[in-house]
Amino acid sequence: MYKVKVYVTLKESVLDPQGSAVKNSLHSLSYNEVEDVRIGKYMELTVKDTENLDQRIKEICEKLLANTVIEDYTYEIEEGVAQ
Repeated sequence: MYKVKVYVTLKESVLDPQGSAVKNSLHSLSYNEVEDVRIGKYMELTVKDTENLDQRIKEICEKLLANTVIEDYTYEIEEGVAQ
């Protein structure tokens, strides 16, 4: 079994109104050292052993988990996850 950690974020060229709202709220609370906030998604998948795991995860991300027109994704695969 594998644990796959998937991170999805907006591309740098895409405006992030939710991130801007969080940044403004932080500034109103006097956390002025925060220069920028980008909001994203984090997902964990537990995956059984399979051939071409890396390719399968890429397909899952591109077909369902991320909108590759406006989002980037990265992932980490951890081996030996207990059931």
